[in-house]
Amino acid sequence: MAITLPFSAKSQRITVLNMPNYDQEMFHFGFALGINQSFASVRPIADLSTRMFGPDYIPPDILPTPDSARVLSINSSPIPGFVISILANMRMGDHFDLRFIPSLSFGDRTLVYNIETYTLLDGATKSKIENLVITKKIPSTYINFPLEIRYKALRYNNFRPYLLVGAQYSLDLASQAKKREKNASEKIVKFNQNDFYAEAGVGFDFYNEWFKFGVELKMMYGFTDVLKRENNIYTESIDKVSSKIFQLSFTFE
Repeated sequence: MAITLPFSAKSQRITVLNMPNYDQEMFHFGFALGINQSFASVRPIADLSTRMFGPDYIPPDILPTPDSARVLSINSSPIPGFVISILANMRMGDHFDLRFIPSLSFGDRTLVYNIETYTLLDGATKSKIENLVITKKIPSTYINFPLEIRYKALRYNNFRPYLLVGAQYSLDLASQAKKREKNASEKIVKFNQNDFYAEAGVGFDFYNEWFKFGVELKMMYGFTDVLKRENNIYTESIDKVSSKIFQLSFTFE
């Protein structure tokens, strides 16, 4: 009895490797589903707190129409979205993969303006001051073309972690940069159609009997200024708007 116990305990610790030769194949294909949050990283103009905008810069959706106005602050709030991807993976060695993951993603962004307006009273000796909070929603539907390099750690049983870096080009199908407002009483804040991103992330692969399942957390930082200038208080109060996206994906290969 004493002799058989060590062998019995050892046999219980043996893990059966699922798909043991999977990582030796040159190409893999699959798909991914994910959720994301899109941020607009706003850098206001240097003199935001003192810059006064005259009537020529005040759009018709600021009511009652003031004689002048200034922007006290600009904030951005994310709206959750989702992404659908097709995945192509090429093995570059024991620890490196090259990945191309074209995807379709949906995720709106909002800009929130805190505006102080001034209206001259009769006799023009005093002004009536009002504070307004105006929210502008920017809808986005992106076709993304990311190219990534993965560094994979050693496989441990049916688990393997990895790191990734990459670059991405995005085309916004819902961009209103070239469109005119249908309603003249509401001014739309527009983002340009093209953007470029740098990517970094971490992921974990789990080898099942018939497929490989992965969980991946990725951050994307836009390089370009996506704001379209239109000589109004909404755009001239901002120096630069860049995109930032956090994405959680589930891959099936």
